[in-house]
Amino acid sequence: MASMDDRRDAFENKFAHDEALRFKATARRNRLLGLWAADLLGRTDADEYAKTVVMADFEEAGDGDVIRKVKGDLDAAGRSVSEAEIRRKLDELMAKAVADVQTGA
Repeated sequence: MASMDDRRDAFENKFAHDEALRFKATARRNRLLGLWAADLLGRTDADEYAKTVVMADFEEAGDGDVIRKVKGDLDAAGRSVSEAEIRRKLDELMAKAVADVQTGA
């Protein structure tokens, strides 16, 4: 019976570890998206803007809140960037963020 408990504990620990890595990668991806958008917006406070993008992700589950924030800010500034382009950028940046988190960068 102890081996079953050990297996359960190992699976729970792996799940917790994987979720922590996923959270870190998503936060890093959102920060990178914020830096990208800040550049398009011509903002001099890119790091501060990137933080607002990261915080926007806590409004609801999924990426919709982040996409709405960035698209709304770009639209308000007269920058024409489609939602599809923002989603493509998110995918691209997620690959980079995962690699960064895995290497500890």
